[in-house]
Amino acid sequence: MDTVNFSVRLDKDVKLQSEALYKELGMNLTTAINVFLKESLRAGGFPFDVRLNKPNRETIAAMMETQRIPYDPKVKKYDDVEEALAELKR
Repeated sequence: MDTVNFSVRLDKDVKLQSEALYKELGMNLTTAINVFLKESLRAGGFPFDVRLNKPNRETIAAMMETQRIPYDPKVKKYDDVEEALAELKR
C-alpha cells in the first residue's frame, strides 16, 4: 500500500481526548482518521448527518408554549403524574 503523510492542525485538547478515546477502542488516531476517510468514500460524503442543530418553526412555537403554560390560568394543572396519565387515558 502506498502511503503519504498528512498534516492537520487541531485543538490540543481535542487531539488528546481523541487519542484517549481511540486508544480505548484499540487504535491510534491515524487509524481512526483512515476509518473516517474510508467510510466517507463509501458513503459518498460524511458518514453521519452534518447539519445545524436549529429548531424549526413548529418546535420554536412549542418551546414558547411551554414557557407560557405555567402562567396561563386556563391551562389545567395536575397534582402528580398519575393524575395526568389518567386524564390521557380518558
